[in-house]
Amino acid sequence: MQLLKPTEEDKDKKKPGRLNPSRIRDHLANERTYLAWMRTGIALLGFGVVIVRLRAFQVPLIPRAGNGWKLGLIFSLVGLITVCLSTGHYFAVRRDIEEDTYEPTDRWVLLFSLAVMILGTGVIYFVFTTSLDPSSPLMPE
Repeated sequence: MQLLKPTEEDKDKKKPGRLNPSRIRDHLANERTYLAWMRTGIALLGFGVVIVRLRAFQVPLIPRAGNGWKLGLIFSLVGLITVCLSTGHYFAVRRDIEEDTYEPTDRWVLLFSLAVMILGTGVIYFVFTTSLDPSSPLMPE
């Protein structure tokens, strides 16, 4: 038995992506990040449904729909977009980890932060523009 340096032929036999010794840890971290994004998307969807179904910003006695459903719809759409984008990002990062070419990007963090800030501004706007007068029809007895 002879100890030789690996030849070019031996190097070609290795599977791509096996050069990174922390590959398994990287895949598990990617999966945890994906699951966190999924929880966030589900929470946004749920919050949108709660806003619409509980009629948080409208009076059930008034025949018109009010504006609460629009905010709920936007929350639900952002939740769906979050689920779609996080799934695509997960597979892109998975591929990059396997190819040992992963480079983190800031665009998803900035995009999602902007979306949540806009939604939060919408919630604050609706909360503070809703009348708190006890004689108002917006406050059920």
